[in-house]
Amino acid sequence: MSMQPFQPVSYQIGNERGGFGGGQMNPGMGGGQMNPGMGGSYMMPPQVSAGNPMTPQGSVIPTNAPVFEQSYVENILRLNRGKTGTFYMTYENNKEWNAKIFKGIVEAAGRDHIIISEPSGKRVILLTIYLDYITFDEAINYQYPGTQGNQIQPRR
Repeated sequence: MSMQPFQPVSYQIGNERGGFGGGQMNPGMGGGQMNPGMGGSYMMPPQVSAGNPMTPQGSVIPTNAPVFEQSYVENILRLNRGKTGTFYMTYENNKEWNAKIFKGIVEAAGRDHIIISEPSGKRVILLTIYLDYITFDEAINYQYPGTQGNQIQPRR
């Protein structure tokens, strides 16, 4: 089996009637950069925010729709920093402890982790992949996307 050397390929962008100007682009140079010396011109497509519609001609239709944070566990935990919670975790295929319960104050939360302070003062990083559920002994703050945030009142 013989190895052929890598040779970059140039592609035609747009068409002769307009498009993106009919220039050529070298994919090995990074997206959207014009290959110097190839002639023609190249315009970068417009930056589009998620959810903004585009016309077939490529122009962006601006909208005034408010952007809301989505409702994920880490966002709910960030709204409840400083509160004490009980975290129920399951670690599959672990012979020593399959399920473990952690109790502590919510310090921080990220996309894949939660940081708590246990009553002993020890800080613990919990991976959300193992999280089953969380309980709080007090009312929690929760803001559903698109609404004004309110405290959830316990049912009586």
